[in-house]
Amino acid sequence: MEGKWEKLYSKNGLAARRIAANLLAIEPGSRIPRVSDFVTETSLGRGTIQGALRLLEEIGAIVLEARGHLGTFLVRTDRQLLWDIAGLGSVMGAMPLPYSRKYEGLATGLVQVLERMKIPFNLAFMRGSSNRIEALKAGRYDFVIVSRLAAELAIENDSSIEMVKNFRNNSYVSGHEIVFSNPNTKSIQSGMRVGIDYSSADQHLLTEYETEGIDVQLIEVNYMQLMEMLKNNEIDAAVWNKDEVIHSEGMGKGSFRSIKAQELSKKVNEATMLLHRERVELREALLDLSVIDVQELQIQVEKGEIYPHY
Repeated sequence: MEGKWEKLYSKNGLAARRIAANLLAIEPGSRIPRVSDFVTETSLGRGTIQGALRLLEEIGAIVLEARGHLGTFLVRTDRQLLWDIAGLGSVMGAMPLPYSRKYEGLATGLVQVLERMKIPFNLAFMRGSSNRIEALKAGRYDFVIVSRLAAELAIENDSSIEMVKNFRNNSYVSGHEIVFSNPNTKSIQSGMRVGIDYSSADQHLLTEYETEGIDVQLIEVNYMQLMEMLKNNEIDAAVWNKDEVIHSEGMGKGSFRSIKAQELSKKVNEATMLLHRERVELREALLDLSVIDVQELQIQVEKGEIYPHY
């Protein structure tokens, strides 16, 4: 085996590394791209591509079957071996702090599904969608989880990132509401001090839309401190995540009255995976990531049917 691994440093071996990432996205039983397709994609010669495919078979990373005019089919793969050959290393992702059962479920789903896929994986937690997106662009993370709203706004401003996976409605949050320090208050009124976290695209835009045209004082606050400041009467109102109702017991609650905030909240509820556009090999490898499987595990955690594991 050691001698075969040494062949990966030959011309055919370097081509095999590039092809390995492509094959990670192909299910066994499916037809692989034609040699001419690989030639076009890699700008390498036909002989080099054919040699690379033979090398991948010799190493035991793949089993191919030629079926005449139907093409060549992928019979079996060793995903871990393909991943190593492609040189993808350990994938580092970032998502919101797991302070709600919904986020714990999402983290559990991602970790368990990626483990099944034999993808070396680590998950970090970072507050604020804008912070996670900036870390992605800086190359500190391979992918980040944000709301669909935050993803769309980020892509509008920077074409170097893209959405690779969109999860179901209510996969990110169940919704938002307005929480008040006064238990009898139901809506934002003029003169109120309203907490706003500018590092969260979701919270700050919902806050701005809901307070539009109302004479309020916007107080910049770390999202994690909103409840404490409400309890201490340092602010009067704040947009808050419905999944954390336990923290807002005894406080006033209200729904959005602004049509813009109501419409925006629909985009806030969906989780999205963002990737740097240049990471083509990682995007192809993640095509197999089952959104349905992730979501099923998330729901099981939310219902208490399984313990969080991340």
